[in-house]
Amino acid sequence: MRFLYLFFLFVSVPFIQAQNQFVPDDTPYTTALENAKTQGKPLFVMLYADWCPHCNLMKKEVFSDPAVLAFLNKNYVCVWKNIEKEEGTALKNKFNTKSLPTFLFIDPSNETLLYALKGELKKEAFMAEVNASLNPKLQLPYLEKEFLADPGNSVKFFNYLNTLKKGKDRTDLSVPTHIYLNTQSDAQLISETNWRVIANGVTDIKSREFQYVLSHEKEFAAVASQSRIDRKIESIVSESLRPYVDNLDTTNYYKQREVTKSVRLQKIDSMVFKFDLTLAERTEKWQFYKKVTLDNAQKLVWNDASALKDIGQTYLKHISDTESLKKSISWVKHAIELNDSYDGNLLLARLYNKIKDKKSALQYARDAKEIAKEMNWNPKEVDALLTELNTK
Repeated sequence: MRFLYLFFLFVSVPFIQAQNQFVPDDTPYTTALENAKTQGKPLFVMLYADWCPHCNLMKKEVFSDPAVLAFLNKNYVCVWKNIEKEEGTALKNKFNTKSLPTFLFIDPSNETLLYALKGELKKEAFMAEVNASLNPKLQLPYLEKEFLADPGNSVKFFNYLNTLKKGKDRTDLSVPTHIYLNTQSDAQLISETNWRVIANGVTDIKSREFQYVLSHEKEFAAVASQSRIDRKIESIVSESLRPYVDNLDTTNYYKQREVTKSVRLQKIDSMVFKFDLTLAERTEKWQFYKKVTLDNAQKLVWNDASALKDIGQTYLKHISDTESLKKSISWVKHAIELNDSYDGNLLLARLYNKIKDKKSALQYARDAKEIAKEMNWNPKEVDALLTELNTK
């Protein structure tokens, strides 16, 4: 009997686990669309990828619940599309999806987007949103119509914007934002409400509104705060440049870089500098890396010991001409003036070794060895360098 009990236990546990495991139904999109029309239901689409951890958590923690699936199947026709397969890719492009997971609620009669969600949600939050998506007065077409009928009404604008941004990235908020802001004079822009509009929806660095913020920082800081102004400047620069860096699109990066650099603020120059270095490293454009650092390192990261050492490490690995290496040595020396450290002294020793200055290399290697001894750290790296230097 005990054997039979254990046998059934081992058989039943995987079976129960399999029952609770969510497996996406890969019904063709066109079939699901026709089924939704026939049944008079909206269409629910989840866009996901197998490598997406947030998608997998939603499958495990939300869609494995029979009550969730029962509610979805009662009120929607549901499909689940992997964006790395043909239909999923087409839907991702059709609805301009940039985040995963994304949930689309679609009117099957004309494929209008009724509602959209993005990112990982807990079960309670997801179900609250799914319920809201069934209310016509909370859906995007109704909210958009209400807003366009009175585009200067900030309440109607935010009702539309706040629902829109649940499923869209900031760049997709630009059109309604500028429709609203075109009803506002320059003087009217300086208010807490209109600052919120700008902060949420303005993404064009050359736009009238952003340029007005830059030229009236103090006035906007009085109705918002300087930290909020700074965060907006940082976000708009990031949104302008990061996509090109992520896609290694050097042609468009350099074009947008010139637009960004036309805003002559040191805080923007510092951000562009960091994007320049990231792109140069990813594309292995070491001459560009060298030019950018030689032109700007002392001006923009002179008091950042970590950044100076990072640049020095890159020079050690990828830059060969002696004069440039000597410049990087001056940066790393300043870094250890700011913060005397084992890694800084070891880096200086290696840089001096690279330009064949054995005496200086030995000096800084010994300094690194002393720091390692004081801190009770493993001196393996510096010992190897000292051995190399002493055998030359």
